[in-house]
Amino acid sequence: MVMRIGGIASGMDIESIVNKLMEAERMPLERMQQDRTTLTWQRDAFRDINKKLLEFDNLMLNMRLSKTYQSKKVTSSQEGAVTASGVSTTPTGTYSIEVQKLASNAMNIGREMDIDPTKTFKELADEGVDVPLGEFKFFTFNEKENMMEEHTFTITEDDTLQSALRHINNASDNISAFYDKEAKRVVLETSRTGNHNTTTEFNGAEIGFYAVNEGEGKEQNRFFTDFLNLDATKRDAEGNLIKAEIGGENARFVYNNGLEIESKNNKYEINNITFEFHNVTNGNARITIVNDTEVAFDAIKNFVDKYNEVIDLIHGSQQEERFRDFPPLTAEQKKELSESEIKQWEEKAKSGLLRGESFLTNGLSSMRQSWYAKVDTDGAYTSITQLGITTTAAYLDGGKLEIDEEKLMQALENGAEDVNKLFNGLITGLRSSVQSTMDRVEERAGKGTSTLDNYTIGKRMKDLDKRITAFEARMIRVENRHWSQFTAMEKAIQQMNNQSSQLFAQFGG
Repeated sequence: MVMRIGGIASGMDIESIVNKLMEAERMPLERMQQDRTTLTWQRDAFRDINKKLLEFDNLMLNMRLSKTYQSKKVTSSQEGAVTASGVSTTPTGTYSIEVQKLASNAMNIGREMDIDPTKTFKELADEGVDVPLGEFKFFTFNEKENMMEEHTFTITEDDTLQSALRHINNASDNISAFYDKEAKRVVLETSRTGNHNTTTEFNGAEIGFYAVNEGEGKEQNRFFTDFLNLDATKRDAEGNLIKAEIGGENARFVYNNGLEIESKNNKYEINNITFEFHNVTNGNARITIVNDTEVAFDAIKNFVDKYNEVIDLIHGSQQEERFRDFPPLTAEQKKELSESEIKQWEEKAKSGLLRGESFLTNGLSSMRQSWYAKVDTDGAYTSITQLGITTTAAYLDGGKLEIDEEKLMQALENGAEDVNKLFNGLITGLRSSVQSTMDRVEERAGKGTSTLDNYTIGKRMKDLDKRITAFEARMIRVENRHWSQFTAMEKAIQQMNNQSSQLFAQFGG
């Protein structure tokens, strides 16, 4: 560390003098820092182009999919009862559906029980309520195994009715147990609709549990029958023993006046049409399916708009004027300007950074040629001009496209599949041009995850960083040298002053 003596002996402002000297010394450093900023801006401008090209490239993938052109519009004459949806392969036409019955959840509703659902079973027992404790079980139908599956849960004296019902819910995904305070009843309900238990076990109930008197060892399940007041079975009008639960029925409908179908839920797919049932129909409901050309039209329009954005960005980068008298501002210069002045300056400083990059111009030219290439599609169209897509008349637009909307819609109505074939052919060449340009941009500017060594601008930035670091170290040495020289001068002057004072004292004394 150099000792710094500030001009006491000489009467000079040494610090100010050194700062002025260093300003001149630092000028090359500021130029390097400005060059580094310019490279950063240039890299970011290239990456903005690749970001836009990537968006366009992603759209090209969608434009090759048949579903983009074969979307269906579906209407129902009884939307409150039945609706439908289609896919690209759904045949157009009119279909009839008669919904005779909806699929329903199975439900077992207990008899009235007037207790506080938040009290522990110990508290209820103290009040004289008989609450069975221990491990209990119930059953739901496992379709994969084609059998009733056992579920167990445990009740302790610290449980409440609320927590006991949670134990039941946690024991199986296929059941919902709850207590209705107004009705004062426990309800067990399946979470799925339809008749799944087609066996005779539990009399066909979807939620099975043993009644107290149903054989040896079944007393453990009196938690359901004696406490929750749920019945496993009941007698019908003829005196036959049947399940006590209600619901759990399949939907039933008739397709096209001939095919009778049952479904475990209220959604059913047939002939690539997905029907959803909301209520029984009043006779037959008509489902009409037509091609939805609006979807394809919007997709093509969006695609052309995105291409025009690419043109705007790349063509614009080649037309921007380069203002070489507006280098990046230094930190000191920014302190002297307002935010709006800084913004205006940097707009000019960033202008034209990519001008003259021939590979961008060549990429645009290649894309234009791909658009207008003749495509052998075995279909009705071989060129986008037949769809009403042409180049704008304005030369300064740089080859942007415009759409004759009426002509495009007519082409889609005449044959969306042929339009799909044309775009498939065009995009093969267009994608090649886009990806080639993206590769060149990445070579020049890298991507977000690239290290400086992996792209051209990055290597220049890294070289500048090394030069800046070396120059800053040199500046420290130069500044120390200046201070050493002025400190030596100060010491010499101080020594001379001391000698003069001594002589003056001798002669004056």
